[in-house]
Amino acid sequence: MSHSATATATAAGVRPGPGAVLQVSPLLPSLERALSERYRTVRLHELPDPAARLRDHGDDVVAAVTSARIGVGDALMDALPRLRAVVHFGVGYDTTDVVRARARGIDVSNTPDVLTDCVADLAVGALIDVMRRMSAADRYVRAGEWTHAPFPPAARVSGKRVGILGLGRIGRAVARRLEGFGAEIAYCSRVPVPGVPHRHLPTAEALAEACDALVVTVAGGAGTEGLVSAAVLDALGPEGHLVNVARGSVVDETALVAAVREGWIAGAALDVFADEPHVPQELLASDRVVLLPHIASATRETREAMGDLALRNLERFMTEGVLLTPVPECAARRPHGGRPGRPSARRPCRPLRCPSRRLTAPRALSTNENADYI
Repeated sequence: MSHSATATATAAGVRPGPGAVLQVSPLLPSLERALSERYRTVRLHELPDPAARLRDHGDDVVAAVTSARIGVGDALMDALPRLRAVVHFGVGYDTTDVVRARARGIDVSNTPDVLTDCVADLAVGALIDVMRRMSAADRYVRAGEWTHAPFPPAARVSGKRVGILGLGRIGRAVARRLEGFGAEIAYCSRVPVPGVPHRHLPTAEALAEACDALVVTVAGGAGTEGLVSAAVLDALGPEGHLVNVARGSVVDETALVAAVREGWIAGAALDVFADEPHVPQELLASDRVVLLPHIASATRETREAMGDLALRNLERFMTEGVLLTPVPECAARRPHGGRPGRPSARRPCRPLRCPSRRLTAPRALSTNENADYI
C-alpha cells in the first residue's frame, strides 16, 4: 500500500466517482492514506456534524471501511441506502449485524489468516505468564520484595492439560504451539474438526472440567455471549487458569471477577474485556491476573498485512462488486457482480438463527463459533 500522502485529500472527500467510501473510525495510518488517495473517502469520525452529513449525503456511500471494534451499527447502516459492502479491519465482525446486512444485500468482509500467528503467539505467551506468574514476579522485584523473601513457586506449564475453546485458525495455531510443551490438548466445538488428533468435548463446561488451563479463541457475537459462565469457571477449578484472546463478551465478566476474588480459579490472562478500555477495579487490583490492552494482533508486520488485505477487499468490491475475503455468513452467496452502488436484484438470504443468550444448560458451539474471533 502506498505511503505517500495526497495534499488535496480532505476529511469529506474531494474526488468525483460513482460512489463514496465511508471510513467509519480511525484506522492504520497507511490504510487511511491509501483510502484518501484512491477513493472519494469520507472520514465520518472527523466530521463536525456526522449526522447532518449522513442525512444529506448518506445515499452517496457504497462501501464502508471500519475497525473490528467499531463495526457498522444498525443506525449507520440505515442511513446508507446504497451501501453494498462493509470492510472490516480485523477478523472480528460481531459489531456489525451480518444477518441484517445480508437482508439488505450488503456483503461483509474481514481480514482472516494474516493475524493468526501473532494472536496465537500472544495466547501462549499469556498462558506462560499467568501460570508461571512472570508479570507478578516482575512487580515483586521492582517493589523490593525480593530482598525480604523469595518469590513463591508458581505452576508448571509443560505437560499440562490445556483446553481450547473454539478450534478455528487461531485455536489450531495455539494447539500447534502447545504441542511443543508436551501439553495434553482438548477442544470444544459443535462437531469434531476433521484431521485433528486432539480430544473433542461437546460443551465449554466439560472442557473446563477436563483441563488445567482454558484458552478462549472462539468467535464473538450474540451466539457466544457469556459462554464462559460461572459454571464453566467453577468447573475450571481453583488450580485452573483462564486465557482470553477472543472477545470480552465471551466471558461473563461479573462471574470472572467473583471467581478471581473468591479463588474459584487460580488466575487469568486477559487481552479483551466487556467494556474496553474499561477494566473492573477488582481485576486491576489482583496480582493473579495478567491484563493486556487488546494487543494480540498488535505487531507492525501483522497490522500492515491486515491493512493491505482490507484495502484489497475494497479494491475488489469497487472494481468487480465482490469481496476477496467475505465472512462465513456471506461466503456461500453467489457473487452478484455489477458496478458498486447499484442495488442488487438478488433475493436476500434467510436470516441465521442465533441461540438464546440465556444459558440454561451446558452449551455446544454453533457452526460459526468455530471461526476466529478478531
